[in-house]
Amino acid sequence: MSKQLYWLSDSEWARIEPHLPRGRRGAHRVDDRRVISGIVHMLRIGARWRDCPKGYGPYTTIYNRFNRWSRQGLWFEIFEALTGSTGIIATVAIDSTHIKAHRSAAGGKGGPFKQAIGRSRGGRTTKIHALTDHCGRPVVLLLSPGNINDIAFAPTLIARVGPITGLIADKAYDANSLRRLLAEGGAKAVIPSTTSRKQPIPYDRIAYRRRNRIERMFSRLKDFRRVATRYDKLARNFLAGAILAATVAWWLN
Repeated sequence: MSKQLYWLSDSEWARIEPHLPRGRRGAHRVDDRRVISGIVHMLRIGARWRDCPKGYGPYTTIYNRFNRWSRQGLWFEIFEALTGSTGIIATVAIDSTHIKAHRSAAGGKGGPFKQAIGRSRGGRTTKIHALTDHCGRPVVLLLSPGNINDIAFAPTLIARVGPITGLIADKAYDANSLRRLLAEGGAKAVIPSTTSRKQPIPYDRIAYRRRNRIERMFSRLKDFRRVATRYDKLARNFLAGAILAATVAWWLN
């Protein structure tokens, strides 16, 4: 194995291997560990699939496996199995980040909006909405066009996890509807008020300092160049890449 290429370690492979499909009909799959290592390598460097190093095998095999398992939802299933996201009972944080959509991402079936690409002053963008646990590890990742408000996806993010005791978010999430939703679930809102509120709502300033963990999460996630810039036409493939990157960065150790 070349040291210049990325390879799943023995411990990482031991974590992911039990969640791979078994006993499916069709031709025998080539080495899963080599193929997944190749997929992660391509997510890291951001190159075209056809430029995948030969050490991983034919680039068509690497891309086809990524695309097929994306279509089947396997990357999400692995992520969910490793995060145990359905059982969280803690203070979480939510936020979003803009991703520039490369011109090669245009032309997806159904049009830009259906493929989570929106146009704004910055051009074509996609937005990744995230919910992190108390350690700053991503537990839920969702996509929307880049011109969608952050608050619109907050209820969906919260609904994807189990009971929470608190929510840390910035001013973009200061809405009475969200505060009511949290109160109904017995969760504490750690959200500063916008300047438009005549009477600011008090919040835990010490707890709010932990919001920087989700910012650091986004920075680390964007170390994967195929996440930092969107090249995929299909929203499901871009989200699958982000989920796989998050799995490798936080949940295989």
